[in-house]
Amino acid sequence: MGEAEDYNYFAKFVKIKNDMSQNTETRNSQYYIDLEHEHGAHNYHPLPVVLERGEGVHVWDVEGKQYYDFLSAYSAVNQGHSHLKIVQALTDQAQKLALTSRAFHNSTLGVYEKKITELFGFDKVLPMNSGAEAVETAVKLARKWAYEKKGVADNHAKIVVCENNFHGRTTTIVSFSNDPEAHHNYGPFTPGFIKIPYSDIDALKKVFETEAENIAAFLVEPIQGEAGVFVPHDGYLKQVSELCKQYNVLFIADEVQTGIARTGRLIACHHEDVQPDILILGKALSGGMYPVSAVLANNEIMNVIHPGQHGSTFGGNPLACAVAIASLDVVEEEQLSERAERLGKLFREEIKKIFEKTDLIHLVRGKGLLNAIIINDSQDSPTAWNLCLDLMKNGLLAKPTHGNIIRLAPPLVISEEQLLDCVRIIEKTVLEFQK
Repeated sequence: MGEAEDYNYFAKFVKIKNDMSQNTETRNSQYYIDLEHEHGAHNYHPLPVVLERGEGVHVWDVEGKQYYDFLSAYSAVNQGHSHLKIVQALTDQAQKLALTSRAFHNSTLGVYEKKITELFGFDKVLPMNSGAEAVETAVKLARKWAYEKKGVADNHAKIVVCENNFHGRTTTIVSFSNDPEAHHNYGPFTPGFIKIPYSDIDALKKVFETEAENIAAFLVEPIQGEAGVFVPHDGYLKQVSELCKQYNVLFIADEVQTGIARTGRLIACHHEDVQPDILILGKALSGGMYPVSAVLANNEIMNVIHPGQHGSTFGGNPLACAVAIASLDVVEEEQLSERAERLGKLFREEIKKIFEKTDLIHLVRGKGLLNAIIINDSQDSPTAWNLCLDLMKNGLLAKPTHGNIIRLAPPLVISEEQLLDCVRIIEKTVLEFQK
């Protein structure tokens, strides 16, 4: 580039920068909301807040207002926004090597694989990117195991799932959803799935008794988060594990949302001292910094996958591995499981005190810092949505799930003082909402 061209390039850059700074004052929340509405698909219905910055348990909008984040990007930000250790890992690795594809080895993948398999107690990990990809991987893995190890006849393998599940939005996954918003007008659907009620061990036993020879796996969320933070009855997961062993069926735990310390254990299955045959992780595996997911299993299961049979260009990339290692280190070093367990109990105790002062909310449920309050109104009412708007005005961000349920899941780095401040915001908002 010549001197004149170099000058013109620099002048153009300065002009663009000046134009942007001059327009900053006019670019309020509505400006960005309008941009999304005009140019983006309308596949989400977010609260009318435009976030620009985050640190720890707080986020700030483009006008500079501070909020407590009580959704944590659907539990992807367990380690808090912009955790310095994770940011450092991201920036350091990004300046060295971001992507090789799996056509070559890289110097971070094996280190990450050793870290995650030892931490969660499995022989092998198959790295992917999104939670839905990891669920699809687990489905494929279970079917392949069923044909090659269990002896199920070709194309006869079935997977048992639960009603009101949420495992993602790919075509195969929505094939076994009973949420009309998830599957209406997306058919034809993938066959091979049997739906039973959640937390119903008798229903599972009945299916196994009649169809066990063709059943590859039982896929379940240890807590149904998207459905409204439904916690199964005590002992359910242990009973599931025992039944699966009895009938030679793989137990697949989808812990994309409940894993990585969210419920007060490293994975929710550990509340009942249960180790699934296949474990699915995502979201907080990267602290929300980068799309990282994983499927873990022991050799007998994982070794049915051979080169060329499954993969991803970005799965196991150096950047993802470096971020995931740092994210898992933070969980261990800051004892986030223990913090979630302790503060979750405190949170539910404090929310229950509000019941005595109002009939607007009548139930709180959850484990650790994955909780929900149930609004005393019908599912199709706008009450929960309007309450979330008022919570937003008072400095706390949460969002309804399934109409009259508000999920409450702050970053696990929240302090007791901050948590109690949030309880005060919730109480103030609820009591004022009645007037």
